[in-house]
Parts: sequence; structure tokens; C-alpha cells
Amino acid sequence: MLRDAEARDRPAVIELYASPEVHAYLGGPRALDELERLVPEVPGQRPGYFVVDLDGAAIGTVTLGRRDPERPGQLRSDAGEVELSYLFLPTAWGRGYAAEACAAVLDWLAGVLPGERVVLCTQTANAASMRLAARLGFAEVERFEEFGAEQWLGVWSPAR
Repeated sequence: MLRDAEARDRPAVIELYASPEVHAYLGGPRALDELERLVPEVPGQRPGYFVVDLDGAAIGTVTLGRRDPERPGQLRSDAGEVELSYLFLPTAWGRGYAAEACAAVLDWLAGVLPGERVVLCTQTANAASMRLAARLGFAEVERFEEFGAEQWLGVWSPAR
């Protein structure tokens, strides 16, 4: 189930950002003491932030946000595109939850912003994320170097 974040999700969000496994391709984990200071009581209180709930517990997040126009990998020069991001606890990996949740968020966005294209960026070394991007229907736009690694940028369109 996708839902808004609640105070009870804070420990799971902290675990997502502190996990070496989750952040293996995202620049490494953040320190627990830093996260305890920075993560608000109710994390992710903004449009486009979804908690993935399984049997009453947060197992991940899926977010939509505007891609920073200063970063490499853009479809247009006038503004940042909508970017899909996701994080799941390792105990939830390999069960199809990310594919199901991301597909639901993309379907929701297609109803809210018809015709809006969405980008997804991942390291080419992250085989699982590359497979998920293909499964969701993202098509490669470009590859570029960022954060010391080759990045893959794909685009999804509701018309696809």
C-alpha cells in the first residue's frame, strides 16, 4: 500500500538512509547520529512522497520531485524534469514491491499531470535498478559521469 508518511515511519526512513546495502550505489550511508538530528518527526511531508507499507510497516519510499537543473542529465534546459526515486529496505528486495509501487506512482502521476514525462537516474553498475527501469518502461536517454561513476538516465512517458 502507498500512503503518506507518519511519525511511526521515522525509524524506517532513518534505516533506509543509514543502510550500507541501500546506499551502495548512492554515495554510501549517512551517519546515524546525523540522521537522528536531521530526519523530522514525520519524514517526507511533501507532495510526491509515498511510504510503501506492508502489513502496517514501512518497507520503503517512492518519491517524485523536480530534478535539479544544475545536474547533468536533463531532457530540457528550461526546468527540472519530474524524477522518480525509490528506496527499499533490503528485507523487501527481490519480491516485486519496488516494481509494483513505482508503477502505481507513475499511474497516479499520469492521472494528475497527463502527458508529463518522468526521468529515472541510476548507476549502470546497479543491475537491479537497471532491470527495474526497463520493467517500468523507461527508455535510455543518455549516460554520463557523475559522483565518480557512470550514470544511466531514462525517460518514461504515459503515452508509451
